[in-house]
Amino acid sequence: MNYHFQVHLQIRKNLLDILQKNSVEDLLIIPDGYNNNIYWNIAHTVATEQLLHYYLSGNPFRIDKYWVENYKKGTLPTSEVSATEVEDLGFLLTETSKILMKDYDADFFSDYTPYTTSFGMDLKNIQDAIIFNNIHESLHLGYAMAQKRAIIGEQF
Repeated sequence: MNYHFQVHLQIRKNLLDILQKNSVEDLLIIPDGYNNNIYWNIAHTVATEQLLHYYLSGNPFRIDKYWVENYKKGTLPTSEVSATEVEDLGFLLTETSKILMKDYDADFFSDYTPYTTSFGMDLKNIQDAIIFNNIHESLHLGYAMAQKRAIIGEQF
């Protein structure tokens, strides 16, 4: 699983880079053709990671429920996000990845409720969830990159 954790850290580093290099105003713009924004896509990865790993294994979230409730699948972005909340999200991007690795090494996820994702993937255990989560986060990294290009025309 070390490779999959390395991938996760890199995805999170890329998300953090986008979060930190854009103004709060740009993070909250919903470009034409989208129903969310860069900020929502990044926060959604943190919320979904907690659901896929902690909720489905019967464990408590490692973050405040606020993040899960406001950024889980089916939610819509809000236009009211403070600079402090952006900083908090940056912290969560880094810390939840570290916590996941520690919890995995401590065999924190011994129970897991099988789940079929809307992507059509069957998750039978925590290893499946970790691998799928990387796919999910990469998808939302791609959306954030596309939204950034749509907003400011920057190429990656």
